[in-house]
Amino acid sequence: MLKRLFYLFAAVASLTLAACSEKDAKTVGAAPEAAPAAKAVQKVAATGPRHKFEVVMRGARLYAENCASCHGRLAQGHPNWQKPDAEGKYPPPPLNGTGHTWHHTQSVLKRVIKGGTAAMGGNMPAWGEKLSDEEIEAIIAWIQSHWPDELYATWLEMDTKSRARP
Repeated sequence: MLKRLFYLFAAVASLTLAACSEKDAKTVGAAPEAAPAAKAVQKVAATGPRHKFEVVMRGARLYAENCASCHGRLAQGHPNWQKPDAEGKYPPPPLNGTGHTWHHTQSVLKRVIKGGTAAMGGNMPAWGEKLSDEEIEAIIAWIQSHWPDELYATWLEMDTKSRARP
């Protein structure tokens, strides 16, 4: 009960801070503000935890430090992410559930973050030397906190089936 009250208090505090902010939510490169954290807290409170609160909050910090400069502070990605640029490279896709990220299993998401996307025609650097497996999993948890419940349920079913295969 006390833990749920803490989450509720954190959500209210985050929403209050978000309401005071005047920054544009579509600015690519800015650090995540309180609003994404508040949404994650609300989702945890409303639907039960997909991931532990502490993991999502750690992921928010790590995402801000390592991913937001390219994928946007709200994981919205580049507006033309499906079209290669002048160099033939694809811009950063959205990670918030509006792109294709949810089509990939946990193991694929981890592999892409660790190894980068150069082999797939992208510009994302490899993060395997900088981020631990636990840090990568926290970032993925924060990203997934933005996905609608139905989308996450579909992803979870696919991911669970992929883990069951020999």
